[in-house]
Amino acid sequence: MLSATVFTDAPDRPLLLLGASLGTSAGTLWRRCAERLYGFYHVVGLDLPGHGAAAPAAAAFSIADLAGAVIDLADQIRPGASFLYAGDSIGGAIGLQLLLDHPARVSAAALLCTGARIGSPEMWQERAGLVREAGTEAVVAGSRERWFAPGASTGTTEPLIAALRATDAGSYALACEALSDFDVRDRLSEIAAPVLAVAGAHDKPTPPDGLALIAEGVVNGRLVVLDGVAHLAPAENPEVVAFLLDQHFDAARTAGLKVRREVLGPAHVDRATAGTTAFTRDFQDLITRYAWGEIWTREGLARRDRSLITLTALIALGHHEELAMHVRAARTNGLSVDEIKEVILQTAIYCGVPAANTAFRIAQRVLEEQQ
Repeated sequence: MLSATVFTDAPDRPLLLLGASLGTSAGTLWRRCAERLYGFYHVVGLDLPGHGAAAPAAAAFSIADLAGAVIDLADQIRPGASFLYAGDSIGGAIGLQLLLDHPARVSAAALLCTGARIGSPEMWQERAGLVREAGTEAVVAGSRERWFAPGASTGTTEPLIAALRATDAGSYALACEALSDFDVRDRLSEIAAPVLAVAGAHDKPTPPDGLALIAEGVVNGRLVVLDGVAHLAPAENPEVVAFLLDQHFDAARTAGLKVRREVLGPAHVDRATAGTTAFTRDFQDLITRYAWGEIWTREGLARRDRSLITLTALIALGHHEELAMHVRAARTNGLSVDEIKEVILQTAIYCGVPAANTAFRIAQRVLEEQQ
């Protein structure tokens, strides 16, 4: 039912399966993103029936059937083993179904530009009828509007539109009908595996509030909203999506990200993550792995003690922007206002009065904001 495209051939590494969206192929949607992963996985893209390299569907299918087909394909690669999964749009819906129907097989999942329910049954039935009658060309104009954020380059848009035009109309219609019956909103609390929900700020078919519902509904979920992205995040911003997948799936990065979010606050860290670029990605990865994953996770000092040390170092070096952030973190780590005051007083002797004077001004502003 599904076909597979191997993006990174690394049989000794964890298996990562990538699910494509309706009307695209794994190659056009995921290839640039897969090429930007750090290389810790055996990466395989999946084509839906009648999409990309997959044969047309011979009969009707459900989202649960597609999830079962993913398991069959995974068993051909590594029988019975668990795997990582990322999927966009209908690929994300398949991911949710996998997490519900085969929880022991999916160790972690990233669900992009999707929903626990997408659109309405009437909308999908209408689109299925339109494509059966007039072919996929009938939905090209609407897909251009839905799929891409304003200003998307032709290098991004045209391969995906070409994949849509090449999609088998009957299989596309059957996928629409499968989506018309898909609704797992009342089952999200059953999902215990770590889930990263990625939304596009410009996404009309699956807006951010639907991804927030997933992140909040599962046991262990996290939401990231990407600016400048609509419905096909892996193609629209492959660099940041690759960074998010590496961050979510790699154990060392996951540990560092957890501590970083606990200390600095989820909103701050998620803003920094969403603002990652090709230029800053390696630096963000370095911070997550080493500063937070290797140092802040060590057992030799309590977090409040690490905050005392960090505040002193930032004052001594005059890193004022970082100081403001770590005053907030110090409060999170249990330091009282009086203890922060004592730290700054101590630095007046050993780091200099001007440095302490600036630190008092910054700390007072931050502490007042927290009241």
